[in-house]
Amino acid sequence: MKQIINPSASEWPELCKRPQLELDFLEGSVNNILERVRKSGDAALTEFTKQFDGVVLAKPVVTPEEVSEAVQKLPADLKTAIITAAKNIEVFHAAQKRSVEKIETMPGVTCWRKATPIQKVGIYIPGGTAPLFSTVLMLGIPARLAGCTEIVLCTPPGKNGEINPAILFAAQLTGITKIFKAGGAQAIAAMAYGTESIPPVNKIFGPGNQYVTKAKQIVSQQGIAIDMPAGPSEVLIIADEVANPAYIAADLLSQAEHGVDSQVVLVSTSGKILTAVEQELEKQLATLPRKDIAIEALNNSLSIRFSDEQTLIGFVNAYAPEHLIINTQNNTALEQQIVNAGSIFLGAYTPEAAGDYASGTNHTLPTNGFAHAFGGVALESFTKYITVQEITKAGLQVIGPVVETMAEAEQLKAHALAVRVRLDENSSSRQKAVDNR
Repeated sequence: MKQIINPSASEWPELCKRPQLELDFLEGSVNNILERVRKSGDAALTEFTKQFDGVVLAKPVVTPEEVSEAVQKLPADLKTAIITAAKNIEVFHAAQKRSVEKIETMPGVTCWRKATPIQKVGIYIPGGTAPLFSTVLMLGIPARLAGCTEIVLCTPPGKNGEINPAILFAAQLTGITKIFKAGGAQAIAAMAYGTESIPPVNKIFGPGNQYVTKAKQIVSQQGIAIDMPAGPSEVLIIADEVANPAYIAADLLSQAEHGVDSQVVLVSTSGKILTAVEQELEKQLATLPRKDIAIEALNNSLSIRFSDEQTLIGFVNAYAPEHLIINTQNNTALEQQIVNAGSIFLGAYTPEAAGDYASGTNHTLPTNGFAHAFGGVALESFTKYITVQEITKAGLQVIGPVVETMAEAEQLKAHALAVRVRLDENSSSRQKAVDNR
């Protein structure tokens, strides 16, 4: 990790930049993939699956028989763990449902919002070096709770042409039946445009590499909604002098092992803890199967010492981390000062890994500084709100003149007329009633 002491605020923008793979051709390459899938459908998917995954598939559809076989293969202890995690995730997300509140803004003028599910959603699950079956739970459960009528899941096959059994078990557990063997930017294209096998969706969810992220950004410009620009994973840890360096090193490595373009950052006002963590990283790295990946990520990562806590918090909010661990004695006080983060983990016994899998919060979070403007995926991510209003005759008598005055001032005569014809009609009706007496 690069060691930095008391960087000035003018240096922060450079320090907040995430590592990027040297992919000058990225946008052009992704655009080419999107266009070929849009035009050629399943044929393009077959070609790209052979090129990128080394597998020739007759068709991308996962059959019920494949799901059943995969479920049988999965160890019982892993099934139990996935079921437990699913229950926690469901409890947390079910509690996010809102009741409809009708608000009378003026006498006779009532307004409210109703939540309706996004009808068709697509879920992308990375495969590759780390098949993220946990993401199936994080996205499939709130989609089901929201009431989405069609849930499409795409994930790349392994070299044997099969999907990781844990992914299929998690999909079955969450009720997802439309599962397809498609990865990378081509999977995003299939869900955005539709192919002979894969139906198009209204919104696409899920993390991925820079190709996937770029594909999501491009289709979002074409009218397909996406959850957020979620790219390579990252964590920032605030530690004090009494924090356990073994805990901190393990938390840093848990993110560094995601990929070579992941980034981990450690900040403290204590030089002693920074040194101790560096030593602990060396010990723990030696035991990791994904050691080479973690080392490369650490080469692009930061260890920063600040002279005071206020400046440290200022940097954290400027960085806007996807995951923020506050491992300090005053973690509650520091948490209250954080305004930019995807998800926060408080105290020595709250590893970020718990949120990745089983505590209940969602792990699909904004990366690359997008926590300045985005929150993580939640139940509401799978819904849209429709406003409803109802005005009585008496209510229109109250609000009508206000609308007329404003419409006239904006020179929108028809707007004013839409109110006036109703008010005039009411006046005429009242006059007729008086005359008939």
